[in-house]
Amino acid sequence: MSATQAALTQLLPLAGDTFDKNKVTPGILGFLVFAALALGVWALMKSMNRHMGRVDFEEAPDPVAPATSTAKPTS
Repeated sequence: MSATQAALTQLLPLAGDTFDKNKVTPGILGFLVFAALALGVWALMKSMNRHMGRVDFEEAPDPVAPATSTAKPTS
């Protein structure tokens, strides 16, 4: 048995008495993880908006549509 495993088996029963299993909250670590994810999503959306603004897209004409000519008809 390793030292870490021995320490965990001795400390685990002590942790059971320190908190109520029906009233566990995420705490500060949960908030920090959520805040980091929110900042990451915000940064990705800002970057995507900037990149989409740089796109220069010109739609090709529909090949099925009848071609319109600008030449005058000859009579």
